[in-house]
Amino acid sequence: MSIQMEVWGDYALFTRPEMKVERVSYDVPTPSAARGMIESVYYHPGLKWTVDRIYVLNPIEFTNLRRNEVKSKILARTVHAAMMGEQEPIYMATSKEIQQRAAMMLKDVHYVFEAHFDMTDKANPSDNPGKFQDIVKRRLKKGMCYSQPYLGTRECTAHFRLWEDGEIPTISETRDLGWMLYDMDYSDPQNIQPMFFRAQMENGVVDLRNCEVVR
Repeated sequence: MSIQMEVWGDYALFTRPEMKVERVSYDVPTPSAARGMIESVYYHPGLKWTVDRIYVLNPIEFTNLRRNEVKSKILARTVHAAMMGEQEPIYMATSKEIQQRAAMMLKDVHYVFEAHFDMTDKANPSDNPGKFQDIVKRRLKKGMCYSQPYLGTRECTAHFRLWEDGEIPTISETRDLGWMLYDMDYSDPQNIQPMFFRAQMENGVVDLRNCEVVR
């Protein structure tokens, strides 16, 4: 069972993991980001979503913005020490930790995500693919979501709806997008591994169905 979800917004920031200090966005959404937006509309443990294609409807344009970020974080060992009764501060004063950083973001973005789902062993006996597909389509049509979808970072709010307009008018551009984050492998919770693939965009479409994923 598959759906097509239309997503658009003023800005997007799909951060490249190799950029350590100032954020730089990928040219298009990562498959995991697209899956996250779909799951924010409807998540169920009995479903496993897979993104098949990403359609790019607007030209790829970048802009630079300065954003306020905090330069440190509360460490897990600090929280553990406080739990054990030690007098460790477990708060962060953002006024003291704030730092301005530049970010290279996408602007005026517009996509369609084509995805399908498979049933998992966590589905109830009464569940079936048709039921789930009807629920997802109804939620997309009504603009319903469990959490607000965002385009990479929470500041970049995503507008969404069900794509029902037939043929998708993608941009007529073909390019090699290089290595891109595909998803994270959580099969071993003690050793979570990133997975990458070589992204190719042909006439505005990134086809993920037969891409080779490497770790």
